[in-house]
Amino acid sequence: MKIMVAVKRVVDAYVAIRIKNDGSGVELANTKMAMNPFCEIAVEEAVRLKEAGLAESIHVVSVGDDACCETLRQALALGADCATLVETSEPLQPLAVAKCLKALVEREKPDLVILGKQSIDGDNNQTGQMLAGLLGWAQGTFVSKLTLTDGQAIVVREVDGGLETLQLTLPAVITTDLRLNEPRYAALPNIMKAKQKPLTKVPIVELKVESDARQTLMQISAPEPRSKGQRVNSVAELVAKLHNEAKVI
Repeated sequence: MKIMVAVKRVVDAYVAIRIKNDGSGVELANTKMAMNPFCEIAVEEAVRLKEAGLAESIHVVSVGDDACCETLRQALALGADCATLVETSEPLQPLAVAKCLKALVEREKPDLVILGKQSIDGDNNQTGQMLAGLLGWAQGTFVSKLTLTDGQAIVVREVDGGLETLQLTLPAVITTDLRLNEPRYAALPNIMKAKQKPLTKVPIVELKVESDARQTLMQISAPEPRSKGQRVNSVAELVAKLHNEAKVI
């Protein structure tokens, strides 16, 4: 079985976000970047499937500029076998990314595509679902447990009311939730080996996909600062403040 994993380069999760002075976006200059945390979980799950003998190869892909090669090399160091970068200098919205991934899937013919359920920058939670729709494949979203057997994928997904178990016929698209696994750190020897693994660059024009934006970003602003907390001397005083001041009870 062949697995394709999509990864995205985002601002490091531990970096304080800075808004541009004109409110047009997030300041990326001199900002530490990293692989999207949910994408790390997707790579880890693919590597575990390969280690268990359930997959023969792992192909990681990303969409963006040359800086994304660093993210792809990280995935290769974690255990992926080869990588492809769809080159574009313009930020793409989820539908355009899904169309790029669809074109790569049709080229590479994977049996399973794994993505993070969302990126921590756009926070859209759309690409995996759109990709499955474009391909006409089964999909399992927000997956916290994945089992492969006899051409089937058994997934446990997290929903508002608890857990839901689905049986999917491969090929399928899976999006990962936080509780699926805990990603490993890349060992130094594997980081060195990753430099020798194949990384192919494909210009987005070669894929012949429509990448026009469907949404326009109007403005980004920081949240209002929280007011200071208050100390109370008793439960009765707390209840009184919640009732009379906060008016939440």
